[in-house]
Amino acid sequence: MPRPAFRPTRRSVVGAGLSLPLFGSLAPTARPSRQDDAAPAASNGRTLLVLGGTRFLGPAIVKAAKARGYQITLFNRGRSAPDMWPELETLIGDRNTHDLAALEGREWDLVIDTSCYLPSHAKQAAEVLGPNVGHFVLISTISVYADGGDGYVVNESAPVGRITEEEIAKVTGIQDVMLDGGIYYGPLKALCEEQLEELMPGRVTSLRPGVIAGRDDPSDRLPYWVVRASQGGEILCPGDPDQDFQYTDVNDLADWSLDFGERGVGGVFNAIGFEAKVTLQEFLHGCKIVLGQNDATYTWASEEFLLEHEVRPFSELPFWLPVEWAHHYSTDALIAAGATFRPIASTIRETIDWHLETRGADHEWGYYGMQPAREAELLAAWHARSDTGDAGDAGDPSEAGDATEARDEREPRRDG
Repeated sequence: MPRPAFRPTRRSVVGAGLSLPLFGSLAPTARPSRQDDAAPAASNGRTLLVLGGTRFLGPAIVKAAKARGYQITLFNRGRSAPDMWPELETLIGDRNTHDLAALEGREWDLVIDTSCYLPSHAKQAAEVLGPNVGHFVLISTISVYADGGDGYVVNESAPVGRITEEEIAKVTGIQDVMLDGGIYYGPLKALCEEQLEELMPGRVTSLRPGVIAGRDDPSDRLPYWVVRASQGGEILCPGDPDQDFQYTDVNDLADWSLDFGERGVGGVFNAIGFEAKVTLQEFLHGCKIVLGQNDATYTWASEEFLLEHEVRPFSELPFWLPVEWAHHYSTDALIAAGATFRPIASTIRETIDWHLETRGADHEWGYYGMQPAREAELLAAWHARSDTGDAGDAGDPSEAGDATEARDEREPRRDG
């Protein structure tokens, strides 16, 4: 059959898909639901500066650092949940206006930067903080990698995306990173990594997470699948059930940031996924088990069908990418450096508990997730197509064989 006309590019989908939640969170919102009522741990004698600290990953880092006994300072604009951490020192500044005056002359053992998106911001942070800090951890992204790559498995040596000087000049502030569909996000992060390493050689850790998930997630990417599984019934699922499934638990990322920073482990690391390969099908069945939802059934529609019906990859069905775009991000270096992973069940449980506590059962999906009427329409179309013999259903042995051959060609790193 002819290739569908609806064929967006991987760069536009993945770039926008990983950056949209970050920049959407810059708008004023209610205080995150996370509460930290536990008694602080005894001081460990170490000091920590968090650039950011009040959005999603920031609170997870602060909570983990408090449990370890750090003396914590936050640096931000003071606009997002300014009363979240009244017991902590908060320094006010603005990276967009290059106002880092509050950081000058101060010393910290460790800096964790959750809010660096432009190389000029990285350069200024290194110039102001470099002489006075022990180690610097940058939260980067897997979006740094160039399209295509050298194979299915992507490790830290894979080429990063590049943009022209003219494109860099377009981005004068954090708000501009979303220009042209967010395609500058990854290449700019790569430049941030390089700028910091150049100015602070050997004292920088760049962690490259994928979709960050867990409690207080400002997007609907992982929540869509967890909530949809909890609702039960027939659920539309995308493409190959054995396609790799990777995300980054927000609490894992907080722990890795502190662990690597404490030990001075420099370098670049894919900060995503698990100790072994996990498929979307395995994750969704895990949701059934954790949530106790035996009514849920999964119907796997083919990639061609979804593209013919203009289902938006990565957004209407989060985490789904057409097979030629899919990669497995190797965690070999991360594991070798000592990282461990929370059980997937804990992420599922935290996500559903937070969703029900803060958003409720009537939450409507926006950019991420599929509306119920749209899902029902597509399921009906898929079944009608199968019934007429135009395509096999998800259980068709010939279709399953095609999927297996496609995965064999990609040579995944592990078989779990």
